[in-house]
Amino acid sequence: MAAKWQSYHTKSIFKPAEGIQLAPEGYLNGSCRPPRNLEKPILHPKSIPSHPTYPNAMAFSDPPCPLAPIHNLPLPPPSRFSHLYRPNHQGKTVVLGIEGSANKVGVGVLSFDPETETYQTLSNPRKTYVSPVGCGFLPKETSWHHQAHVVALVRAALNEAYPDDATPQRNLSAIAFTLGPGMGGPLRSCAVAARTLALLWKIPLVAVNHCIAHIEMGRVATSAADPVVLYVSGGNTQVIAYSDGRYRIFGETIDIAVGLILPWGIAWIGMDVSFSGLLTFIEDLTKSKHFVRDGPTENEEQFTIADLCYSLQETIFAMLVEITERTMAHCGQSSVLVVGGVGCNKRLQDMLELMVSDRGGTLCAMDHRYCIDNGAMIAQAGIFGLQYGSESMCVTGVEGTECKQRFRTDQVEIVWRPKTRGKHS
Repeated sequence: MAAKWQSYHTKSIFKPAEGIQLAPEGYLNGSCRPPRNLEKPILHPKSIPSHPTYPNAMAFSDPPCPLAPIHNLPLPPPSRFSHLYRPNHQGKTVVLGIEGSANKVGVGVLSFDPETETYQTLSNPRKTYVSPVGCGFLPKETSWHHQAHVVALVRAALNEAYPDDATPQRNLSAIAFTLGPGMGGPLRSCAVAARTLALLWKIPLVAVNHCIAHIEMGRVATSAADPVVLYVSGGNTQVIAYSDGRYRIFGETIDIAVGLILPWGIAWIGMDVSFSGLLTFIEDLTKSKHFVRDGPTENEEQFTIADLCYSLQETIFAMLVEITERTMAHCGQSSVLVVGGVGCNKRLQDMLELMVSDRGGTLCAMDHRYCIDNGAMIAQAGIFGLQYGSESMCVTGVEGTECKQRFRTDQVEIVWRPKTRGKHS
């Protein structure tokens, strides 16, 4: 019954729903090969020193990332958009990014060096709101958490980026913040902080789409020029490819995001996925006579909590691999970039690696520092919008900074990439 899904000495207790095709067995054989990046590997988390102010954050020591491999449009000279921003006294463009769309609040400082044409993350501390056991994070309490930590995070990020400067804010060209999508209260809390700092320091604001930020951080960090993007997190599940000036969504969840539930359902609807409807079934299974809460199983019909969890993970990851491969075939692409908080899951990266390797392609993946929500990714998308003069992202004063809880990936015009049509067009 569980042979197709067997690995890691656990078993799946689920049969495929009628009419649902399982992913090929090769995706699930348990072979744990490390993910490959196009250019340079991201440092292993154990090799990164802890942040002095926030121990759960990480001090950054990554080398600069070159602009050339991602094949953006030629970078306009700053003088072209002098009405929007100015490089600092060192001739560099530096953006402070503030992220707070869900339970994590983060502040990152990112710099562009025109001499080497490279981007570098100078700092990226963050703080996570941990809700009481058995309770999800609610908007009000999450907002209070972000309000309590955002100022200290800004100070920590600036001090880490410019430790020898008594007034580090003078190095900034702009402040970028998450406009949406996300939870209303946390979004507004961080937006107020961004507006206040921009007015105090007399520098411009850049409004950033959270999903675009994940993609652009991934492209720069892994030197992925034009990948199919699998975006998986607690609030979003999308398969994306770029075409004609926008990131087009080829498949997405129609109900619950993968990061919230792994999963509550098993269904494909075209290129979309559905993760609802299985919760009652799982609860019923825990009441079954074959369910063993503690201790080893005595026969093949019995199953444990570990079997349940493994079955959920393997099933939903196989679904995601399947729709990602369909998008690759449809668009004629050879590389996959996986982003979002769930994107740093080693098992998901392994399954994607097996699939893209079979197709002669490349997987571009990152660890938790860049996959999980962080301020540097907001700064990365923000600096692109600033340097290329995005009218929708660069705002005047505080006009146009009203947060959007529903802000789709395909609503943003990507002015920094050529308007080439995908092979599917």
